Amino acid sequence: MSENLDRLAAEGVAVWLDDLSRERLAGDGLAGLVREQRVVGITSNPTIFAKAIRSGARYDEQVGDLARRGVRVEEAARLLTAFDVRWACDVLRPVFEASSGVDGRVSIEVDPRVAHDTAATIAEARALWWLVDRPNLFVKIPATAKSLEAISTALAEGISINVTLIFSLDRYDQVLRAFLDGMAEAHAAGRDLAAIASVASFFVSRVDTEIDRRLDKIGTPEARALRGQAAIANARLAYQHFEQACASERWKALAAAGMRPQRPLWASTGVKDPAYDDTRYVDELVAPGVVNTLPEQTLRAVAEHGRIQGDTIHGTYAASQQVLDDLEAVGVSYDDVVRVLEDEGITKFTASGNELFEQLASELHTKRAAV
Repeated sequence: MSENLDRLAAEGVAVWLDDLSRERLAGDGLAGLVREQRVVGITSNPTIFAKAIRSGARYDEQVGDLARRGVRVEEAARLLTAFDVRWACDVLRPVFEASSGVDGRVSIEVDPRVAHDTAATIAEARALWWLVDRPNLFVKIPATAKSLEAISTALAEGISINVTLIFSLDRYDQVLRAFLDGMAEAHAAGRDLAAIASVASFFVSRVDTEIDRRLDKIGTPEARALRGQAAIANARLAYQHFEQACASERWKALAAAGMRPQRPLWASTGVKDPAYDDTRYVDELVAPGVVNTLPEQTLRAVAEHGRIQGDTIHGTYAASQQVLDDLEAVGVSYDDVVRVLEDEGITKFTASGNELFEQLASELHTKRAAV
């Protein structure tokens, strides 16, 4: 076990893996990471599933059966991904039980093409919750304006939710309100609030990628001096907003009724710019009660040479706000940046789903032709 990962866990950071595949499940890959690398959760996405279907033979028998039954590509994708996610939930079930339901979680995404359709998103969340049928599941819903109601409704019905694609502090505040709305409805309906969980996935590295591009275009010494500061500052301020929500009377009342916190989750924590330390989005975002979901390469880097030096968020709020103010002063509009990132995030989210559907459609066609 890595001392760095031990330190992270001791500081209250839950380490999740950003990579689910049948290859990892079939061997000792995921179980080994749980046992040896402090991994206590995992997320999935359609791109990973598409790559797994394309590159291995582990799906052949199931895809063949689906082809013979004439199953449509969307339903085939849902069935195959639910199978893998259910399997991962079972691998992580001991973690779930040992942590009293805090960790041991596995996320599955709703169909990305319905991100702007509230009713369809709710229906998709219900279907995935029923299909996987595991208490340690998270259904992943993007934080679009149209999805906020879907998030509240799903939580109110007892479905645990991973809210994804959060870039802005304003949107995060809306997500926190949607969480409280859903939990209040669940409480009014007599549900056990302790059985409902949620995380809010706040994206990190993409913020630096977009803002650094704009700073390079401006090109002044003042602009260049701000490179690489925005993403960490933005995430740290998100944690401040989380703490403010926790201190509200509404939150306290629901917590007294059994509600668990909606934990902040740092997503997109693999470093994109090789000029930066490859563990910076872990080292600099340590605080109690957060989740950090990592690509395996970043997980290994943290284990080997991360610099875990205790809480690196508290005491930084004024300096973090100053970074955002300085960005505005040199001509980088925060509001425009987060709007662009959300739009691009949904586009990539949809493209990821389409990649899975196209790959699976090809596999189904091949299998049908061979019958």
